[in-house]
Amino acid sequence: MASTYESFNLRTTPERFYIEACDDGCVDVLTIDRVSTEMTLTVRRDIPASAETRPICGLMGTLRLVAGMYLVVITKRKKVGDLLGHAVWKALDFDIISYKKTILHLTDNQMQDNKTFLSMINNVLHTDGFYFATDYDLTHTLQRLANTSPEFQEMSLLERADQRFVWNGHLLREFIAQPELHKFVYPVIHGFITMKSSCINGMVFEWSIISRRSCFRAGVRYYVRGIDSEGHPANYVETEQIVQHSSSKASFVQTRGSIPFYWSQRPNLKYKPKPQISKTMNHLDGFQRHFDSQIILYGRQVILNLINQKGSEKPLELAFDKMVTSLGNGMIKYIAFDFHKECSRMRWHRLQILLDMVAEMQDEFGYFLVDADGKVLMNQEGTFRSNCMDCLDRTNVIQSLLARRSLQSQLRRMGVLHTGQQIEDQSDFESKFKNAWADNADACAKQYAGTGALKTDFTRMGKRTQWGLLMDGWNSMIRYYKNNFSDGFRQLPIIMVVAFSMCIICLLMAGDTWTETLAYVLFWGTASVVTGGLILFNGLDFVDAPKLVQKEKLD
Repeated sequence: MASTYESFNLRTTPERFYIEACDDGCVDVLTIDRVSTEMTLTVRRDIPASAETRPICGLMGTLRLVAGMYLVVITKRKKVGDLLGHAVWKALDFDIISYKKTILHLTDNQMQDNKTFLSMINNVLHTDGFYFATDYDLTHTLQRLANTSPEFQEMSLLERADQRFVWNGHLLREFIAQPELHKFVYPVIHGFITMKSSCINGMVFEWSIISRRSCFRAGVRYYVRGIDSEGHPANYVETEQIVQHSSSKASFVQTRGSIPFYWSQRPNLKYKPKPQISKTMNHLDGFQRHFDSQIILYGRQVILNLINQKGSEKPLELAFDKMVTSLGNGMIKYIAFDFHKECSRMRWHRLQILLDMVAEMQDEFGYFLVDADGKVLMNQEGTFRSNCMDCLDRTNVIQSLLARRSLQSQLRRMGVLHTGQQIEDQSDFESKFKNAWADNADACAKQYAGTGALKTDFTRMGKRTQWGLLMDGWNSMIRYYKNNFSDGFRQLPIIMVVAFSMCIICLLMAGDTWTETLAYVLFWGTASVVTGGLILFNGLDFVDAPKLVQKEKLD
């Protein structure tokens, strides 16, 4: 595989950007003309001595805004660990640099639009969880990498990457057409990666989780639900758990994704907007596209639908079941498990019911296993596709339990665990395992819903706690605010805020007589109630929706 360069200097003049590769013995320089935007490969001696120099960690790519072209660079990174001997990095900070030296050519409205777009791009770039490697393909699972052609192995990271998970793919379009420039850029994934060195029975092994979020049908909770016409579901994540011991390695892959037909749940200021299933779209077409793709990529599918089987979620469960039956594909099995009903009143031990239900299927699917000589001993023949409403909280709990069961089998096969030993009994590793999966939940939740995950006290400690319930309440409140007033760059209606504030002030600072105080409180209280009622009644108008795309018609 053609690896990319490891480190760079950005050398800048008024006319050009020079991205200088700093690897030992390298003289290559990527030169970008700031006027024509042309990109060429030159050498170090072509850089003018007057060029301003700053170190950078990598290129995200280029993009065009109202003011013209911009160069997006990674300015800070930290090492996450080594995956199979390859360094994996997390991008921590970015810079968006204009090709133009001034924006005076823009009108006031264009300047404001450009400023808004830059703010939105910065907001996305600083959503935690961008990862890259310069000499390893993070976009593919171990099993996919092991089943490739010699031609594939010779491709650059950019050419061979799984486009579902390349979050800077749009920014790299200019580079794709020029193979000689591929070594200056690499695919960046979004999601979560953790790597832990662990020891059980005196044997050391490396254990990792990689969650890859799909860049197709990307967007935030509530605004992006269901699937698109290509069958791409919202909040789709491929999660791979990898273990390595004495050069043997194994992986277990699961997926999560929104219920794969056309439905919506638009914010309307209610705590939990009612889901709406489209009455006009051809559900089965998109549904089939999604599962045809899943079967090609992963083999047999077991759907674990964890939503409520009563109330507002019930129609979604019935429609999902009906669609699987209509498809009539023997490669797909549907299992509905009402997570909240089964685990109500802190009965979390009842999750074992679901694990027992799918145990035989999990054993049939197996996992990917390679011995110390590189011989493939086993392939994973299918995956569990889990979902709840958001594919975050309930989903992550179930995925962590399935991952533990698979890991236990892998560690026994590798000789790390003795026959009869349970992972739960290995207190040091069990703590690492639980916390890593809870961190995975938090990362995926922040990227889609704006807060950490719910129910992570169970994932971290194996039980529900009063503190966990309190934190779930806090996170739910923050999610409500973000989903209604932050995700679309929005502002809370000012009249209601002013009226409510004045009502409180009048209560705290009483007038000369009680009748005067009562009159003020009644006036401002009535204003608060009336404006609040109007806002709730017309919730869709007051919620600040994303402005750059046409709203989907789903009814």
